[in-house]
Amino acid sequence: MATTEQALQGKRVAVLATDGVEQVELTEPVKALKAAGAEVVLVSLEAGRIQGMNHDEKGDTFPVDAVVADTVSKGFAGLVLPGGVANPDKLRTDEKAVAFVKEFMDSDKPVAAICHGPWMLVEAGVLKGRTITSWPSLKTDVRNAGGEWVDKQVNVDQKLVTSRKPDDLPAFCSKMISIFASSSAEHTEGKLDRMVEQSFPASDPLPGPSSIGKGKSNGESSAPAR
Repeated sequence: MATTEQALQGKRVAVLATDGVEQVELTEPVKALKAAGAEVVLVSLEAGRIQGMNHDEKGDTFPVDAVVADTVSKGFAGLVLPGGVANPDKLRTDEKAVAFVKEFMDSDKPVAAICHGPWMLVEAGVLKGRTITSWPSLKTDVRNAGGEWVDKQVNVDQKLVTSRKPDDLPAFCSKMISIFASSSAEHTEGKLDRMVEQSFPASDPLPGPSSIGKGKSNGESSAPAR
């Protein structure tokens, strides 16, 4: 099994955020993902830089790697949705951003959302029958969207990881890496199985002692001539 340091080696993970993102909810997951070997792509509404916030005060700015209108979920191993009140409130008014989130959920790819980040899940209409946690003020929105809200440090529903607030970040990041890594391993195994099926159809026997090194049908040896 891969160690934490290489669990996501060679995998690309998208982080969807814009101005007003709670800085620590952006930087800590990104740090954890990079430590696990992932390539992190910051996706936003426009090119340039986005403004992070430390609660009500401006923090650092962060360079945008990709514009959501030009980005699709294909090629990404997972999606992270940080919080901050203004951040998802802006994102959920953008059709491309909402569609981007829905793509991940519809494709059964892992998604990790914290604090106000789950607002994007509400807007995408993907919470029916799902159980999540979030900042408490989203409770009614979650239930109105058909989901069940729980008050937990971190909650996992299939490949959906959610947490309530910055204090939950250690547990959130740990579970995020675990779910993203297991999903990537599952995806890799599925690809290998498909490759084997394509190389050796069900009608053809898999190579084994009875076929490997066997002579040609006319009795000639398959060994190279000396």
